[in-house]
Amino acid sequence: MTPQSTTQAPTARRRAPGTGPATGTASRPAAPGATPRPAHGTAGPAPRPATAFHPAADDAPYGTGATVLCVRFRRLDGAPLPADTHAGLLDLLSGLTPVVQALPPDGALADVRGALRYFTCDTARLAAVIRVRALALHGVDSSIGAAPSPMLARMAAREARPGRTLLVPDEPAAVREFLARKPAVALDGVGTATARTLGAYGLDTVGRIAAAPLPALQRILGARAGRELHERAHGIDRTPVVPGATARSLAAERPFGRDEIDPERHRRALLSLTEELGTRLRVEGQACRSLALTVRCADRTTLTRTKALAEPTAHSAALTAAAYAVYGSLGLQRARVRALSLRAEGLMPAERAARQLSFDPDDEKSRRIEAVVDRVRAKFGPGAVVPGSLGRRNFTDA
Repeated sequence: MTPQSTTQAPTARRRAPGTGPATGTASRPAAPGATPRPAHGTAGPAPRPATAFHPAADDAPYGTGATVLCVRFRRLDGAPLPADTHAGLLDLLSGLTPVVQALPPDGALADVRGALRYFTCDTARLAAVIRVRALALHGVDSSIGAAPSPMLARMAAREARPGRTLLVPDEPAAVREFLARKPAVALDGVGTATARTLGAYGLDTVGRIAAAPLPALQRILGARAGRELHERAHGIDRTPVVPGATARSLAAERPFGRDEIDPERHRRALLSLTEELGTRLRVEGQACRSLALTVRCADRTTLTRTKALAEPTAHSAALTAAAYAVYGSLGLQRARVRALSLRAEGLMPAERAARQLSFDPDDEKSRRIEAVVDRVRAKFGPGAVVPGSLGRRNFTDA
């Protein structure tokens, strides 16, 4: 069986989530809002159970063992997903399974093996329920990857078309075919430097890495890293879905008054965003571990990149340097940008954040100035002190 997108309607023999066997009795607790069916033998045709589940009939044949879902939500207008909407979508998933892990800013992992047994349904049907509910309750489209492990589910979600589910069955042949042609960087734990090292030995795809002997990988990367890479290339992922939301995030957005192609104005917008996020982080006593930049273009497409910081920080200069680096990695060339948004993720208390001493007098001076500026802004407002390059605003909300 090969990975496939869910496009067929399920057969009539399958039961809707929450209903009992073909006799009409309930073998599992019905979903909230369900109407009990008449007892077997009652005169008149048995009405269709009005369960809370009414998925669209676009599901594929049922995959065995695909018990982890990676859901990616998208607003229909292409705008970044607001934090409160993301929280509501997490609550939606929590109503189906308690094992939900947030993937800010627009995703989530869910282990649904218990939900499949509770509602007596299959993975494709449950994924359709999530898509319909997200669209009906929040106006959000979604693409879902279903697989036996979190790593495979995330990879499937990246390939799934909007409004569809890509299912990877828990079968060695299906997993091997799904992974074979993917580049090495598609695997968890393989960055650009590791990919270059592997490419020097001809191991540029997951299929070639899987075919390489384990001792060879361990000689290239080391004993532990080589063993982990060997397992992931064969689809083995031992990381669990951790229940509960991850650390909350802070976000800010800068829409332009017109579609903007000037990179200098893009950078000024980023500077404004990092100044705002840095101030908010310091006021709340928080530090962030990573930054996620979302670029919304004139054709409603969005580009999102995330960069992990060298150390948790709330220092505006460090945030600005990271934001510029992410922007540069996108390689935008005369792109018509409608809005830029920046999200500080992985928040933690600032007093718990370790800081590497730099012994740089300029860095220490900038941090002291930053503390003074925070006090001025707290007294006279956020616009009391701004960087000189932001004196003239070229976006609508600075």
